[in-house]
Amino acid sequence: MAKSSLNPDHRRTVTDQGLTDELARRVMRWKPGRDRFIKSDRQWVLRWRFQPLTSVENAFELLNTTAASLVLTTARHGSFTAQVKLGQRSGRASAPSVATSITVAIARALGLDVPDEAPSYLARKPTRRKKEGLSR
Repeated sequence: MAKSSLNPDHRRTVTDQGLTDELARRVMRWKPGRDRFIKSDRQWVLRWRFQPLTSVENAFELLNTTAASLVLTTARHGSFTAQVKLGQRSGRASAPSVATSITVAIARALGLDVPDEAPSYLARKPTRRKKEGLSR
């Protein structure tokens, strides 16, 4: 499983890649691999092609797969608020990106613990770590 951390109150929070992996697993029914997601029909998608936190197309793909309803609003200062209803559960998120707000709202509707400050760091592109011993 991807990186995760444990809060002092014992609720599990996930990193951006961990959140993407969990959504791929729960919503898309894909199995996360090292550099790709394996689909149920034995086809695969490269990881860099499925980035729902930064790609509006991928965020809407998640939304369509869950058959959730969406209310999207924008504020004067340019942030977006997504309210997602998934059955009896709902999730809400605000972020400067449409993709991030929709993706985090879906995650919250599914019961994942995504902290309020998360959208600001989740929307960043992932950085590649250099080999051990070298600086970042």
